[in-house]
Amino acid sequence: MRMKGAEAIVKALEREGVEVIFGIPGGASIPLYDELYDANIRHILTRHEQGAAHAADGYARVQGKAGVCSATSGPGATNLTTGIATAYMDSSPVVAFTGQVATPFIGKDAFQETDVIGITMPITKHNFQIRSVAEIPEVIKRAFHIAQTGRPGPVLIDLPKDMQEGEAEVEFPDKVEIVGYKPTYEGHPRQIKAAAKAILEAERPVILAGGGVIISGASPELMELAELIMAPVVTTLMGKGSFPESHPLALGVLGMHGRKAANYAVTDADLLIAIGTRFSDRSTGMVSCFAPEAKIIHIDIDPAEIGKNVRADIPVVGDAKRVLRQLLRVLREMMRQAKTKAWVEKVQRWKKEFNPRMDYDDIPLKPHRVIKEIMDFLGEEDIVTTEVGQCQMWAHHYLGRTKPRTFISSGGLGTMGFGFPAAMGAKVARPEAKVIDIAGDGSFLMNIQELATVVENNINVVVAVFDNRYLGMVRQWQELFYDRRYSAVNLGSSPDFVKVAEAFGALGLRVEKPGEIRDALSEAFDAGKPAVIDFIIDRECNIFPMVPPGRCLKDIIE
Repeated sequence: MRMKGAEAIVKALEREGVEVIFGIPGGASIPLYDELYDANIRHILTRHEQGAAHAADGYARVQGKAGVCSATSGPGATNLTTGIATAYMDSSPVVAFTGQVATPFIGKDAFQETDVIGITMPITKHNFQIRSVAEIPEVIKRAFHIAQTGRPGPVLIDLPKDMQEGEAEVEFPDKVEIVGYKPTYEGHPRQIKAAAKAILEAERPVILAGGGVIISGASPELMELAELIMAPVVTTLMGKGSFPESHPLALGVLGMHGRKAANYAVTDADLLIAIGTRFSDRSTGMVSCFAPEAKIIHIDIDPAEIGKNVRADIPVVGDAKRVLRQLLRVLREMMRQAKTKAWVEKVQRWKKEFNPRMDYDDIPLKPHRVIKEIMDFLGEEDIVTTEVGQCQMWAHHYLGRTKPRTFISSGGLGTMGFGFPAAMGAKVARPEAKVIDIAGDGSFLMNIQELATVVENNINVVVAVFDNRYLGMVRQWQELFYDRRYSAVNLGSSPDFVKVAEAFGALGLRVEKPGEIRDALSEAFDAGKPAVIDFIIDRECNIFPMVPPGRCLKDIIE
């Protein structure tokens, strides 16, 4: 059928089941937005393109399918890049559309032209620039296929303005074949058997669950494996929620700000079963002393991650869910009495001994107490997003989660300003859930303008601001490693977050005493509009325990 490029884009998006787009229009994307005017797709006008990218990312992480964002050419496109890089580092499926100057002007430094293909090549799984109207349906089908299969990631489609306005005969494919793109999903049988043999021989096994467990929906298989072989489970930041932190075998998160029991268990293990993780430096500490006594089984869908950061004695390339199913079948055939009883008892002693205290009654508030009240208030299906910094690590360490896709945080890139727009996307994805962003004052300020977006669109999220008037994580490092030389970290006395919230039309609350926390949470979630709670916390409270950079996981300071 014959149609304009912009119409073909919208039809292709509808065929992909796209329900919402986060974005901001501009001169180079007006034809697309004119077509969206009559489309069956909700568009949410954010106040900054970075907010749009993070919102699409948050939506994707909660829904498990691609989130979509859009920007115009030039500065609109470049403003998307931080959000695209965040999605890339955390393997989140986002499809980003950017307007572009008309094809005769590309490469001529036209008004609002940037080489967005060149800029985003290192931070996308793939990118496209449309050069004929006829190719639009297939390119969009390819983009969604690439973004959502194998190891997920962001894909960008650059749309020259004349390609949006031009007409051509177009066909909409039901599926696409991409030469050279064939992710491996099933583990090699020989490697599965080798992994099973190593598991049955181990006396001190530990399972390390990463974000790949959540992405592949492998939490049930992870639970079955842990209980079958009686192995304690630790998680990365991205794997938080993949295994219920209320489970007796759960040791919580590991790494720089991980639980002591988790770090000790990995250090003393004789076998580490790592699933869907890339072994980031924040998880491993010094690699030379990471799991020094352990044989390492590494299961990951991306072969490039095998052996990249940590040696893999038994590599298994494949999808976490499918590989675990294969492994469980083989284990059941080979199973004999487990040797791990003494090991489980030992790690349980660590877990009890190092269980963190949270019931502080101090004024100013201790963040531990605020986290405890939030955790007690939320249901297991409710969603927590975080900003980046101390607030993120307090939530990472102290906030227990029992379900996948209920803890959303920027891991690999550590993007300040992520949590609030991600909460917006999460709430759009699951409007029935309570959604709260655990924020530091510095990080929240980076995308605070999205208060206008959530108010205007009735996206009723709650922001819990941990207000210490510092760039807290940098200040902590300056205190511990730079003789308290606090350089450029004091945020001063502005703004008044309650007044800012009210100015945008949201509810603003301030909490200074422990007894006020629960009532404030109830009022915020019952307000019928977005809310900001300004928690006045101890200014120099640090996030401990902590493994100093470049040290071993057992070198914990607290």
